[in-house]
Parts: sequence; C-alpha cells; structure tokens
Amino acid sequence: MKIILGKKLGMSQVFDETGKVIPVTVLEAGPCKVLEVLNKEKNGYDSIQLGFEERAEKKALKSGKGKNFTYIKEFRGEGDFNVGDTVDVSVFEEGDIVKVSGVTKGKGFQGGVKRHGMSGRNRTHGVKHDHRTIGSIGSAWPQRVIKGRHMPGRMGADRVSVKNLKVIKIDKENNTIAVKGAIPGHYGTLVEVRG
Repeated sequence: MKIILGKKLGMSQVFDETGKVIPVTVLEAGPCKVLEVLNKEKNGYDSIQLGFEERAEKKALKSGKGKNFTYIKEFRGEGDFNVGDTVDVSVFEEGDIVKVSGVTKGKGFQGGVKRHGMSGRNRTHGVKHDHRTIGSIGSAWPQRVIKGRHMPGRMGADRVSVKNLKVIKIDKENNTIAVKGAIPGHYGTLVEVRG
C-alpha cells in the first residue's frame, strides 16, 4: 500500500529522451507521520491514519488528542506501517501509476450553459437578454419538473479522483512529485496520492 498526503504546487513541463514535451503537475508530498494503525481484530477494519504539516504544540486542536497536524486523513487497507513512522516521497518510484484525489475549484452559483454545457438560445429576433437561459424545463405531462433535470445551481468544490496518472519525476530533497496530467483543485489544495 503506497499512500501519501501532499499539496498541489502548480503545473510545469518536462522533456523525455526523445525531446517530447510532457505536461506535469508538481506536488509537495509529505513528509507524513503515521498517527494510528487500526486492524480488524481490535477495530473491525484495517486502516492507516496519516498526519501532514506539523504545527506548533500550542496550536494543536483539542479534538486531535495531541495530534498537532494541520491535516489528518485515514486510508482504508492493510500496509506495513507502525505508529511513528515517517512516510515520504521515497515510497513511490518513477514510472508508478497512481490515483490522485482532491477537491475541485469552487465556482459558486452558475447557469446551465457553464454548469452543464448547454447551448443557450438562438441569437436572433425576439431573444433579447435571453441568450444564456436554458429554455423549457418540462413537458405537458407530468406537470412538474423531473428529478435530476440539469439546471443552474452550485458548481465545483466536489471531491474528484483522477486515476492512471504516471509519476514522471521524484525529487527526494525537496519532497516533490511530478505527475503526468492535470489534478483537481487550485494551487495549495490538499491531495491524496495512492499507488
């Protein structure tokens, strides 16, 4: 089980041996500390709890019970970890295929054109001020709006996982991983990387 917590630093590009450009997202990953190891016999399920970004003791949360970390996440599954172990980028290797999870950018309340890719109305006679409205939303029967109808509403700020991303480069000195492709969220957002 290969897992680590990190932050999205931004996008860049690297060149492979043939000179081809590879777009990458650079992540600051770890070091993380193993705070708890749960097992089936005692807790009913297997999981590992990691802490990322250690903070000062006086700023520790009361609910954290002495776990003075900004981010604490639990990962289901078995792994060869002990309480107090440090997890850093060396758990991954260049060429590994990973899954990265994060929260997308929040966009607030948006219309149907932006939120669902609707075409809007014609730009012709009698459509003054109505170019980006969604038009009809129902039929004569049943005389109500059907559940799940695409309409304007809150967009973004959803948890998204991107699978099958390739690790292109690992910098152990600076605790960074370069992953091929785009990753959800703005710069500085928390991400989970699983191998």
